[in-house]
Amino acid sequence: MSNFKVYVSDYDYPDISIEKEVLEPIGAQVIGLQDKTGENLAELAADADGILQQYAKIFRPTIEKLKNCKIIARYGIGVDIVDVAAAYEHGMVVTNVPDYCIDEVADHAAAYSMMLSRNLPFYNAKVHAGSYRWEDWRSPITRSRNARYGLLGFGRIAQNLSRKMAAFGFELVSYDPYVSESFMRTYGVKKVGVEELFSTSHIVCVLTPYTAETAHIVNEERLQLMQKDSYLVAVSRGKCVDNKALYKALSEGWITAAALDDPEEEPMKMKGWTPDINPLFSLDNCFFTPHTAYISKEALTECRYIAAENVKSVLLGKRPMNLVRPAAKM
Repeated sequence: MSNFKVYVSDYDYPDISIEKEVLEPIGAQVIGLQDKTGENLAELAADADGILQQYAKIFRPTIEKLKNCKIIARYGIGVDIVDVAAAYEHGMVVTNVPDYCIDEVADHAAAYSMMLSRNLPFYNAKVHAGSYRWEDWRSPITRSRNARYGLLGFGRIAQNLSRKMAAFGFELVSYDPYVSESFMRTYGVKKVGVEELFSTSHIVCVLTPYTAETAHIVNEERLQLMQKDSYLVAVSRGKCVDNKALYKALSEGWITAAALDDPEEEPMKMKGWTPDINPLFSLDNCFFTPHTAYISKEALTECRYIAAENVKSVLLGKRPMNLVRPAAKM
């Protein structure tokens, strides 16, 4: 007989063998669900002692019905899809996995940045159409050395990315109101204001977490500040970029191109998503990956082990490694 019940709210892994490997030895029954929206989670996991959460939204109405639950463990970094305050109010803790994909997301941003600045997708389209001329660039290619690279946010991923982009010779600048100028300087990065970052950077890379403060941090006003031969790269949550404003910027030529790891509607959390929901998918100068910046086989394995270990610790009455605390009220 199992001592605990742990539900995986939803998952796109081939199986839940890693979770079982960690949790079954302590007497936990691990049950896989596929409630990606979280709409039915309160009923499906009513007797849960712990929940491992991938894409399902777990907000206050659901939390109030989970009478036995001791932990909600996010597989990823962001916790915007769980009501952290409500969880703690109802005797639960929340954990995440903050360090598992630092290299992967930085590598993805670097790849996007060089793809755009070297005009690779535009040249590829022209070659496939039968043209073989260097003059077919979408925008004149700028030398990377001494071009300005703007890091919007300067957390762990941005810090990692700054080292990688420095190797290409970029001048690195960043806007982050919570990081000091002296700390940025240790990475060879100059701290600037948000207007200067948008108006002077050849590439702006969005690396902020998604919070009320960063929702639509890339908006029409800031896109209008950018240079016509500049590029936007976004590897953070989709809602950090106002997609309607970006469509206007790209279709009217305010900037040359953009590459995003996720659109604003975040398709992995939707039922019945199709590209025609978002007009950005109709543009030939906007490029997407399906929320894969964090992906590598090593990162996925590491994330799953850490999330399961967080659950294990809580069920055994121990402090988990990656506690997420409710935001302090100002």
